[in-house]
Amino acid sequence: MTDTTGVTGVAGMPAAPGAGAAVASELLTLNNIEVIYDDVILVLRGLSLAVPEGKIVALLGSNGAGKSTTLKAISGLLPTEHGEVTDGSILFQGKDITHLDAAARVKLGLSLCMEGRHVFEHLTVQENLLAGAYFRGGGEAEDLKQVYRLLPKLGDMTARVAGYLSGGEQQMLAIGRALMAKPKLLMLDEPSLGLAPLLVKDIFSFIKQINDELGLTVLVIEQNARRALEVADHGYIMEQGRIVLEGSAQDLRENPDVKEFYLGLGDSGSRKSFRDVKHYKRRKRWL
Repeated sequence: MTDTTGVTGVAGMPAAPGAGAAVASELLTLNNIEVIYDDVILVLRGLSLAVPEGKIVALLGSNGAGKSTTLKAISGLLPTEHGEVTDGSILFQGKDITHLDAAARVKLGLSLCMEGRHVFEHLTVQENLLAGAYFRGGGEAEDLKQVYRLLPKLGDMTARVAGYLSGGEQQMLAIGRALMAKPKLLMLDEPSLGLAPLLVKDIFSFIKQINDELGLTVLVIEQNARRALEVADHGYIMEQGRIVLEGSAQDLRENPDVKEFYLGLGDSGSRKSFRDVKHYKRRKRWL
């Protein structure tokens, strides 16, 4: 059901959002995914979303909504935390990758920058970048040149040990290392975490730059909805393991509920859960 702003509530829908578009345009599709940890804890509850090729898609939500679990399901990292996809399917370029291991997904073109940056602290900047090309069969020299062109600051510190870089520099290095894998889909988990506002602006400007210049498809997980929606083409909002709202980034920015709950522009001036609002159940688009 679509509201007056063009934003659609999709919770509980059996098919992935965007299913009406041509299948060939969807690089990644999640269909009714359920994820359980330790055979008991249900985290994702029939989650569906689609990432069109060449676009930036933002997945937004508060802590505990299931955003990071979604990325781990896509990248194949759930088994490392005793989690598994128990229902639904994950398609990448039309191929079912639901049960592929993480290494196989990297070879297909999925690259993940995990929350907290996780650079190799004892290695130099250049060694970190070369580690990103581990699964590749050559071409590292040309790709290094491209990364240094896109991130000239890294080019000025190739021999510096990564553990001594600032938080913003480490985040840039983590993204640069991911680019060295020549991904078809770059996934970023909370790239703004722990960074000063000016650095956050730089990070998202760079995300937009690599999308524009390289045509790289990006799925970004964020709590900073304002910054994410400034660069994204499309957005999804998660709560309690399911999608409660989706639409174009512009529609989400203009939606009064998103302004109140995620952009801090409503009367309350603070973020809160949709479920805490008394008139929540009267807004049929959320259900």
